[in-house]
Amino acid sequence: MRYLTVLVKPDGRGAFHPLGKELADDPSIRRRAIHHIELLDDDTVLLFAEASGSKERYKRIMEKSPYVISYLIAGEDRWMAVSQFEPTEDVRRSLELQRKSRLVFETPIQFTSDNHIKVTYLGTDEEFNKLYEYTEETEKFEFDILKIGDYEADESSVNRIITDRQEEVLEAAVDLGYYNEPRQASLEDIGEIVGISPGTVGEHLRKVEERVFTELVH
Repeated sequence: MRYLTVLVKPDGRGAFHPLGKELADDPSIRRRAIHHIELLDDDTVLLFAEASGSKERYKRIMEKSPYVISYLIAGEDRWMAVSQFEPTEDVRRSLELQRKSRLVFETPIQFTSDNHIKVTYLGTDEEFNKLYEYTEETEKFEFDILKIGDYEADESSVNRIITDRQEEVLEAAVDLGYYNEPRQASLEDIGEIVGISPGTVGEHLRKVEERVFTELVH
């Protein structure tokens, strides 16, 4: 089994759905993760998601939205919501592709601070190629590939959000004591081990730190 981790960005609209845009634009609500999403037989979407912030504001948005059929909410600081709503055509097509293929989402699907979503698909390279073809056809979503490889059940999700090169640089940094207190190695030391310049080492480590810290807080 293979995995493909991508960052999915709505092209120019700030959200994948008008309802999602309204929730994303409200500063009192923070969307955190999707634990389940499914296109039902009646072509509506069933969503189980995690958020924090104002539940009252969330309720008002859901009750006024013309897309929402029903919703349930439970929890306090971090709360969970189940909702059924009408999808846009682009959302429906993307979920229909997933339903008809042998692609599986690894959950939870995380929201980034920019309200993009980070998705790990499980399947075969053949199925991934179908996904590539779909992304080339649509102008509504932008897909940035973060990592692809053989799926290992005991591998943490953090390992799958960084590239092989970033992982190599991180391992060298840890082995040399770069993160020790006091620090026992420099960017130059790491660069000598992996064969790149100190500036490139620093760039790799900054990207690793950004992605790992984002993963932890979500």
